[in-house]
Amino acid sequence: MSENPVLIREMSLGGRKLTLETGRLAKQASGAVLVTYGDTMVLVTATVAKNTRDIDFFPLTVDYEERLYAVGKIPGGFIKREGRPSEKAILSGRLIDRPIRPLFPKHMRNEVQVVATVLSVDQDNAPEIAAMIGASAALHISKIPLKKPIGGVIVGRVDGQFVINPVVRQAENSDMHLVVAGTDDAVMMVEAGAKEVPEDQILEAIMFGHEVVKEVVKFIDDFRVAALELGLAQEKMVIPEPEYDPAIVEVVLPKAEEVIREAVLYCSREKLTKKDREAYMEEVMTNLQTSFLEQFPENEKDIKDLIEKAEKKVVRRIITHDKLRIDGRAIDEVRPISVEVGVLARTHGSGLFTRGQTQILTVATLGCVSDEQILDGLGLEETKRYMHHYNFPPFSTGETKPMRSPGRREIGHGALAERALEPMIPPEEVFPYTLRVVSEALESNGSTSMGSVCGSTLALMDAGVPIKAPVAGVAMGLIMEEDQFTVLTDIQGLEDHLGDMDFKVAGTANGITALQMDIKIPGITREVFEQALAQAYRGRMHILSKMLEVIPAPRPEISPYAPSIIRTTIHPDKIRDVIGPGGKIIKKLVEETGADIDIEDDGRVFIAAVDREKGKRALEIIQSITSEVEVGKLYKGKVTRVTDFGCFVEVIPGVLGLPGKEGLVHISQLDFQRVEKTEDVVKEGDVITVKAIGYDHQGRLKLSRKEALRDMGIAPGEDLSAERKERRQYNRPRVAKQ
Repeated sequence: MSENPVLIREMSLGGRKLTLETGRLAKQASGAVLVTYGDTMVLVTATVAKNTRDIDFFPLTVDYEERLYAVGKIPGGFIKREGRPSEKAILSGRLIDRPIRPLFPKHMRNEVQVVATVLSVDQDNAPEIAAMIGASAALHISKIPLKKPIGGVIVGRVDGQFVINPVVRQAENSDMHLVVAGTDDAVMMVEAGAKEVPEDQILEAIMFGHEVVKEVVKFIDDFRVAALELGLAQEKMVIPEPEYDPAIVEVVLPKAEEVIREAVLYCSREKLTKKDREAYMEEVMTNLQTSFLEQFPENEKDIKDLIEKAEKKVVRRIITHDKLRIDGRAIDEVRPISVEVGVLARTHGSGLFTRGQTQILTVATLGCVSDEQILDGLGLEETKRYMHHYNFPPFSTGETKPMRSPGRREIGHGALAERALEPMIPPEEVFPYTLRVVSEALESNGSTSMGSVCGSTLALMDAGVPIKAPVAGVAMGLIMEEDQFTVLTDIQGLEDHLGDMDFKVAGTANGITALQMDIKIPGITREVFEQALAQAYRGRMHILSKMLEVIPAPRPEISPYAPSIIRTTIHPDKIRDVIGPGGKIIKKLVEETGADIDIEDDGRVFIAAVDREKGKRALEIIQSITSEVEVGKLYKGKVTRVTDFGCFVEVIPGVLGLPGKEGLVHISQLDFQRVEKTEDVVKEGDVITVKAIGYDHQGRLKLSRKEALRDMGIAPGEDLSAERKERRQYNRPRVAKQ
């Protein structure tokens, strides 16, 4: 064995080579693995604290560190270094956290930190998948007691065929982006965005992905075996289970279960509200704890733990065996729904969606193209046109907490709702707006993220956004007791807290647009998936029907407070003329009209103005700046100068202090007859009709009044007095407007 052994193993994943390496980098971490997938390279480390913390949850942190050098970029801004994590980095960290968290010992209180540092990115090979596999491998070779390694893949569908980890070209043509993570015997996490894909196809994609996940898990298992042989892996630390005095257990558990069962049945029978139920159950729990403390005054913590165990056991058993829910609903029943639109006076669109005691106010705002979000990240996308933001203030649960910037949960919920609506947003060429949707959780008792999907659909339709189809969402729960399981439709807070699964499904009447599954047990089976998707479909259809009763289609017109956008196209060579030196011309244009003007590199121009007349004025000015005189066309222009050899006529007037476009009418082109003196026909300030007849060798415009008269059907020798018979139009020739 060498002094510093290095282990490298490889497998084929999605038709490309995946390599795991340990022993060369970050050797002081508990476990460190360099993952190479194509040219994507991610270093993942796992570290565990020596001492336990006196807390009631497992302190796991997953950090996904993006380095812009990975794609050859220098960060923007003044500081020129990476700052707070991007939204993509936070979501990638959550993607890793969710499947591994349930696989740690339940009572582990040693802090664990997983850090995935993205070193190099090949866009065809997703760094988040490399990071997920690396996290599993780093934990597996360390002493950290992960029960089983996991694997993860992306499943796409191109031309009806499933593809593992699609490359960019395939992803562009895929109608789904589904991430599957799991162990060798069960699926642990699913997250997907899709373009109205049917439930049965989603299920097949999950199962297809899990088969490949099994191969990844075996690869990681073999990697640990080889690492142990080289001394590069460690034996697992043991986390002791808490031990309770049998005498206390014998007294507390039976009595607590009996009392709590009666209390839960009372809440279900009386259909108490969340606050009333919480107050009632808190009183029951306090009385229980007080009575047991009289017998066992030295064991307050153990008594509290045992009462909580009893509550969980009782609630789960009532659901699985009695098929009762704590609020009195049937297993597949959706809570009462209330829908309102247009609730805010001056916003562009608003929707208020209430389901039980979960209430979401969503507001849609329409902006111009320049309002797009600029993305400074590792992906190919540089801007984002549709944004969904989610806020969860403490008053929504009747609590007091500091109001800070959005946390990982808020960012995750906002991204899920954004993913659900994004396939329905009309393309820019159809609806040239940037859209921002904000969901405010006003009340929370389970599934605010799916309430946000519903509220966002209402707000967009109220704003007059021509979405392709309305989207609704519902959250499914699971209680699994031994060989029995119960799937719950539209779970509320307590069912989420005491249950085994939170399975959020969003979509239209035609199919799924987004889903997300988190579990607290070591995986779920195909049978559970099938039932959950079937119940979710029925729940979604019910919710959609309630929404469409209030607003059956997007409003035919956008809000009068939203900017009206006028589109036009100019030649790319004319962009500099509109912008002017140092932006001087476009600044003047914005000041004069009050319109927002965006010009794309390909010559597309978007003019946004709440006052449509001001937008039209801006359009006229841009057209004046960029228009060219067309040879053979008639123009009505003003005589600006008179000379011995003819006169100069401005056929396109100047704007914003810019000179107009003028040409020369030679004296020989003023009339049919010979003209001795220019002033005999025109004088400065006259408005006459002329025809563009070409350009001279120096590029100067040549005009002809004579040819214009001929085109208008005026014969030589006719009397041209009386309103200057240029107004006569023979065969109604087209005259250019100024």
